[in-house]
Amino acid sequence: MNPLQKREISTLARHIKQAQRIVIFSHVNPDGDSVGSCLGMYLYLQGKGKAAQVIIPNHILDFLKWVPGADRIIIGKENPEEAARLIVEADLIFYLDFNEIDRLEQLAEYPQKNRKAFHVVIDHHPGPKIEADLLFSDITVSSTAEIIFKILQNLDPGKEMDQDIATALFAGIMTDTGCFRYNASNSDTWEAVSELMKSGIDYDDIYSRIYDNYSEHRMRLMGYALDKKMVILPELHTGYIWLTKEELIKYHYVIGDTEGFVNLPLSVRGIRFSALFLEQGKKIKISFRSKGSFAVNKFSSAYFNGGGHLNAAGGECYENMKDTLLRFEKLARDFSDEI
Repeated sequence: MNPLQKREISTLARHIKQAQRIVIFSHVNPDGDSVGSCLGMYLYLQGKGKAAQVIIPNHILDFLKWVPGADRIIIGKENPEEAARLIVEADLIFYLDFNEIDRLEQLAEYPQKNRKAFHVVIDHHPGPKIEADLLFSDITVSSTAEIIFKILQNLDPGKEMDQDIATALFAGIMTDTGCFRYNASNSDTWEAVSELMKSGIDYDDIYSRIYDNYSEHRMRLMGYALDKKMVILPELHTGYIWLTKEELIKYHYVIGDTEGFVNLPLSVRGIRFSALFLEQGKKIKISFRSKGSFAVNKFSSAYFNGGGHLNAAGGECYENMKDTLLRFEKLARDFSDEI
C-alpha cells in the first residue's frame, strides 16, 4: 500500500467504526465478482458487529445463491420499500464493482438523496463517475474482489481471514478471470489466491458450485449456439454468437444461462475477438471479449454505447439483429489490422 492508500485505509477504518447502519450495493445483473465482493465485505462487517445489508437492484443468478451470506441479500425489485428505507437511513454506503450510479436502476435516486452518509466506491473499472467521499479504484487488478481482499488485509493486518469471507472473495476472483484464463497475469492476483486458500476454502467445491451447476436447458442452448449460431470470420480473427428472443424462449432461457457464451469463439484457433448478441426486448445486448491488446472497452464505447475492460466489455444496440450484425462485421473489417 502506498502512503495515499494507507491514509484511505485509515479513513475507511474510522468510518466503519463510527457507522451504525451500512448498505453495500451491487450493480444490476450482478456477476460473480460483484456478488462475491459484496458478500465478502458484508461478512467482514458482520464479524465486526455492524448492522450491514447487501442490496441488489434486481436478482442474483442461481449459480451464485450458495455463496455464504447470499440468503440475506435484499432484492430491490422484490422489496422496494425496505430497500429504500435502508438506503436513506444508512450512514455508510459502499458501491462495489461499479462506478456509475445509473447501474442501480430504480434504486439510483435514494443514495443521491442521502448526503449525510459517507459514500465509498471500490471498483476495477475505468472512469469512475459516482460522487464518492472515498475511492478505491485500480484497473490493473483482476477483480473488485481482489481489491476487497487487499483492503481487508490492511484493515486487520496479520489476522487470518475468515473462511466464509475467503470463499466469497475467491468466487469473485475466479469468475471475473474466467477461472484464471484472463486478467490473471499479475502476480498479486496469485498471491491473493494463495492467501485465500490458506483459510481452508474448498476450491473443488467452489468450482463445482459455479461451473457444474447449470440446467439441462442451458446446456442444450449452448449446444445449439455452437452448432447453429456461431459465426467464424477467420480472415478477421473474429467470431460471434447471436441468439434471438424466439430461440431463447425455445430453450427456456433464464438470466445467467448465456454466462460464458461470449468466450466460446475464442477457443477456435486464430480467433482473438469475440462477441455475443442477445435479443432482449427492443434492444440487442452485446458482450465483447478479446485476446491481446485489442481494447474492446474502447470499441464498445465508441460504437455500441458500452464500456468495460481492455479484454472484456459490454454494450447495446437499438437496431434490429440483422443490422446490428452487419454493423459489427463491417467494424471488425475496419479494425482488422488491430485485432
